[in-house]
Amino acid sequence: MVKALAVVWLFSGLRNDEIRRLRIGCIRWEAPIQTAAEKSEQKVCLLDVPVNKTNVAFTKPVDAVLGMAVEAWEQVQPPQPSFIDMKTGELVQLLFAYRGRSLGISFINGSLIPMLCEKAGIPQSDARGKITSHRARATIASQLYNAKEPFTLFELQEWLGHSSPESTRHYAKITPTRLAKSFADAGYFARNLRTIEVLIDRDVIQGSLVSSTPWKYYDLGHGLCSYDFFDQCPHRMACARCDFYIPKASTKAQLVEGKKHLLRMTQTITLTDEERAAIDGDVASYDRLLKQLAQVPTPDSE
Repeated sequence: MVKALAVVWLFSGLRNDEIRRLRIGCIRWEAPIQTAAEKSEQKVCLLDVPVNKTNVAFTKPVDAVLGMAVEAWEQVQPPQPSFIDMKTGELVQLLFAYRGRSLGISFINGSLIPMLCEKAGIPQSDARGKITSHRARATIASQLYNAKEPFTLFELQEWLGHSSPESTRHYAKITPTRLAKSFADAGYFARNLRTIEVLIDRDVIQGSLVSSTPWKYYDLGHGLCSYDFFDQCPHRMACARCDFYIPKASTKAQLVEGKKHLLRMTQTITLTDEERAAIDGDVASYDRLLKQLAQVPTPDSE
């Protein structure tokens, strides 16, 4: 009985009162289904949950190990008298009853959890406080919400037996690992940053002509930009009207790229929302960007 009770407490996601009021025959098995994760057929174990403080009686799927532990206890449980269900007033056969007594209201907190903690060699309190009967319910709810194939909020609401999704939100704690994955999948920084190739003319630098002769060229693909502060220039996406712009088709650009001792480097620049939309192929966004830049003066090359 203690083994079955421990498994039910850990994996059923039930409240203390619901566990105490489970009835004999509460486990049912359905036809096998194919799981997406394991790609194998697995029998579905269903648990009948009695009426609780916020919802009517309902049935939910649980892990097969829970069903096997309950059935193992039912096979050896001696016959017990019927007990009155304090919620419904019915005479029922309780699952966790022995020697004519039902499970006490404080058995899980006062006996089961201390027993399990002692056996596992762990303290009965941790960073979140004292381990109580409600801890397992909150833990498995968070695990289901953060699983590889997670429950939605409404699925978790049904599984926990809540009448309102507001109650479920307290259990739907997002783990740092899942939050980090979601943040990485969002690609916020990757979408707002671009790496551009920069050509450094070492001959100009070594000849001390930096003040009067361009020595840094940003490779735009269709041309080169010799503006030193290209990463701050508002005309990065509309360079044709700028004096610093050197089209690739021109002889000057070919001469720059053909220079010996040319040092090739890369630089990361931050894009605005308008530039990112234009890069992603939105023609309308590119036209809006050009209109915004129409009255913005270009850098002075003099």
